[in-house]
Amino acid sequence: MVLIGLGAIYGGTDYHVGTLSHMGPGFFPAALGGLLALTGVLIALSARSGESGGAAPGEGHAHGLPDLRGGACILLGILAFLLLGHYGGLLPATFAIVFISALGDRKNTVKQAFLLSIAMVAIAVVVFWWALQLQMPLFRWG
Repeated sequence: MVLIGLGAIYGGTDYHVGTLSHMGPGFFPAALGGLLALTGVLIALSARSGESGGAAPGEGHAHGLPDLRGGACILLGILAFLLLGHYGGLLPATFAIVFISALGDRKNTVKQAFLLSIAMVAIAVVVFWWALQLQMPLFRWG
């Protein structure tokens, strides 16, 4: 994270950065790169101090294998978004990515994942389709 953040800062300085009152095209990438680098440093510091409070690596199950459910659900959610976004539209794609990814958390129930997905679909319609006028249809058949 630190290296990617520093790379974004370096890439942003190729453009005019400007000031806070007159931001240039390089200001946003440089600012986000700085935040990403800072976040990476804070994560590294918290890992070194041992304040994670979670299970040690490899303690996902009683038999010693890591728990891969979360990562697998997130990857499947992204793949479902790509597929449904192309063939189904914004609403099915948004519902699929949120629902499948929410099931990656063992504490979530199917009902909670469904309600979260419905809420995120409503937010996606307001933000991306109505406010930003994203050129992606709500539904697409085929």
